[in-house]
Amino acid sequence: MAMRMSSLFLRTLRENPADAEVPSHQLLVRAGYIRRVSPGIYTWLPLGLRVLRRVEAIVREEMDAIGSQELLFPALLPREPYEASGRWDEYGENVFRLKDRKDADYLLGPTHEEMFTLAVKDLYSSYKDLPLSIYQIQTKYRDEARPRAGLLRGREFVMKDSYSFDLDEAGLDKSYQLHRDAYVRIFDRLGFHYVIVQAMAGAMGGSKSEEFLATAENGEDTYVRCPHCGYAANVEAVQVPVPDPLDATGVPAAHAEDTPDTPTIDTLVAHLEAAFPRADGRSWTAADTLKNVVVMLVHPDGTREPLAIGVPGDREVDEKRLGAQVEPASVEAFEEKDFARYPTLAKGYIGPGALGLEQSSGIRYLLDPRVVDGTVWVTGADESGKHVLDLVAGRDFTADGTIEAAEVRDGDACPSCGHGLESARGIEMGHIFQLGTKYAEALDLKVLDEHGKLRTVIMGSYGVGVSRAVACVAEGNHDELGLVWPRELAPADVHLVATGKDDEVFRYGEELTRALEAEGLEVLFDDRRQASPGVKFKDAELIGVPTIVVVGRGLAEGRIEVKDRRSGERREVAVADAVREVLAEVGRA
Repeated sequence: MAMRMSSLFLRTLRENPADAEVPSHQLLVRAGYIRRVSPGIYTWLPLGLRVLRRVEAIVREEMDAIGSQELLFPALLPREPYEASGRWDEYGENVFRLKDRKDADYLLGPTHEEMFTLAVKDLYSSYKDLPLSIYQIQTKYRDEARPRAGLLRGREFVMKDSYSFDLDEAGLDKSYQLHRDAYVRIFDRLGFHYVIVQAMAGAMGGSKSEEFLATAENGEDTYVRCPHCGYAANVEAVQVPVPDPLDATGVPAAHAEDTPDTPTIDTLVAHLEAAFPRADGRSWTAADTLKNVVVMLVHPDGTREPLAIGVPGDREVDEKRLGAQVEPASVEAFEEKDFARYPTLAKGYIGPGALGLEQSSGIRYLLDPRVVDGTVWVTGADESGKHVLDLVAGRDFTADGTIEAAEVRDGDACPSCGHGLESARGIEMGHIFQLGTKYAEALDLKVLDEHGKLRTVIMGSYGVGVSRAVACVAEGNHDELGLVWPRELAPADVHLVATGKDDEVFRYGEELTRALEAEGLEVLFDDRRQASPGVKFKDAELIGVPTIVVVGRGLAEGRIEVKDRRSGERREVAVADAVREVLAEVGRA
């Protein structure tokens, strides 16, 4: 049954919504695919729902092809399983929590590892039941602090999550590869450019982890790649190559010097250059300094813990890298009230002498991996207006460990081959990782092996952002006029536009619509009598169906127009050949 725009539940907009900053958000609202309900929450209008269902169909076909079986869990979930796994607290404020009339605790599912694990535990008990892969396509809920970018960062979203269950690591490796191959096929079919990068599992736990990122200049995720060897990783997962220790036997003893009015790295370097010329003749740089940054970790149970991070002074602490390292804790700024509680910290002049669990402050101190034994630094002397020179790591100070929290920059050494890295932006579309036994152990998922012994099941987890994919495809498939859908995702095969006021034009438009439907095509027919040709053409370009057929003045001469929305190429075809020509245009000839 054709969609007729005279009755279709659709209103297009000529101006961008005030809250829409990225192209996908602007165009999906303007073209009538989605409508905002509240921040991060959207209604899927008829055209948008058709595109969403097409994405779901692609995902479902590829998951079914690897033998994964579909089920559907509820979104309203009890507290107990999440408490058993520790995530009731770990999720913190990111989860929607509620109580029923009996005062029992529930949540709206942000993800369903616990439910999948318990379902398998309930039904399976033998190694003969494995391997198993099950999945669902379902709405998830996360209380995003700052929902933005339309469907790309929402509070309610559709996700495909699947889980594999195996008896051993070899089985998990096979299941992981099956899913990885399926994801390649899914994203190839969705029609946008993507990269596969190493990633961190984060609060989900697990070991091997990869993300599928759609390349996009306005993407929220930064990744790096090596053009020499092909290494690619999300910045959170980059492992800094650790230099060899240095011989510092000739370095003088550390000495504190007056460095007034130097609370920043730039002011310190300028003062060093003026007051303490280097013996080797080169200029001082920020890389010669050690910057000690103190933050406050807030753990899921509300406990607050100060943490100090030492990084070379020419680097900043990357919030996303730091956040990934300390999950499930969140990171907050170290405020004036915090400094008041730790009087040994001299703001702007913090040095290793006041840091570390064995020092008077008792603040945990972690260093960038590049700060190896024998490296020489200028850093704070824990006294306002003073810094320490010739401070040698390993000789004069130690830390409680290392942390990968410094920013990754273009030109940094590739962890794989040592050549320079390049950075780019992307949108996370899929994440696959080997969970291992984290949830199986927490929820006691075990089966009997061939020897009659209980074995903990090994799991893998695999997610695809289904609703996010709609926005991601829109991000990569539009022009100045509107959306340009890939054919497999478009809400219709053909957008047929009848123009003018001649009854014969609309009569033939109906006839051609029925003929195309009889050939199995889905048609969006603009049969509006009151809309001008200009409005109809603008709407057709905005909506973005890949083939536009115009029935207008040329009909009197036995011709109609067929336009390729992507290339803009137009051609006239004879009415007698219309069905055959349109079928050829959409690849159905």
